[in-house]
Amino acid sequence: MQYSNQKKGTLLAFTAIVFITPDSLFIRLASIESWNLIFYRGFIPFFVVFVGLLIIYKNRLISELVNNGWHGVAYAGTFTVTNIMFVISIENTNVANTLIMIALAPMLSAIISFIFLKENPDQKTWIAIIITTLAVIFIFYDALDAGDFLGNFLGLVCATGLAVGAVIIRSAKKISLVPSAMLGKLMVALIALLFVDKLKLEGNDLTIVPLMCVMCVAIPFVLITLAPRYITAAEVNLFFLLETILGPLWVWLVIHEQPSIETILGGIVIIVTIALHSVLALKKI
Repeated sequence: MQYSNQKKGTLLAFTAIVFITPDSLFIRLASIESWNLIFYRGFIPFFVVFVGLLIIYKNRLISELVNNGWHGVAYAGTFTVTNIMFVISIENTNVANTLIMIALAPMLSAIISFIFLKENPDQKTWIAIIITTLAVIFIFYDALDAGDFLGNFLGLVCATGLAVGAVIIRSAKKISLVPSAMLGKLMVALIALLFVDKLKLEGNDLTIVPLMCVMCVAIPFVLITLAPRYITAAEVNLFFLLETILGPLWVWLVIHEQPSIETILGGIVIIVTIALHSVLALKKI
């Protein structure tokens, strides 16, 4: 059976996000220290993607990395920071708070693109930016009382890293930055090595950590990289809203971690705003 490009891209993006949604739950269930977990989330996906790229590029892998130039270095750097901040944020606030912060990435991308690429967002984008910013301020105000300000702040740093990475990709449309992303995963593992106490996995971590690194990190990374070949980036980003909704749901169902009412209200405003903005944008494509 032959599938159209639209169906192929939609299937790849949807499958990737379905794999990603339990990621936050696995981080909660893992009992090893943060930096030990960060090491494995860097090294295992690096190894999996490295093998894949080695099969594809063979002896051209090094030259592909070099061809990425300064875009590749910048992307690997933001990719590294984003991966580290995500884990630390999850462990310092509610999962819902972190994922809601990350849902701001498309709006932050619009602002950064306006500043550095001179791409002026349209009126509906500026309206969405103002509404989501007010919602984040509302959630942060609650976080000050709840004592999880650090986790929320790191979630916002993570969203900013994702936004910067997206702008870097956009500024280098003709270059595949997948090799640089792989290098970013290696950098995550090397930085984590400076802080780990022990790397031995015991008990449930023997299953949880490798399963998380392959299923929720490595596989989605490959699928999300392939999806934009068939559908627009706007359509791919639309699927990430599923993680914001389903991620906290898995955590609530399994370990009964319930977000605050302020997070729920602010999250609804952010998700609805971004969803409406994405749908309106897609109608113009």
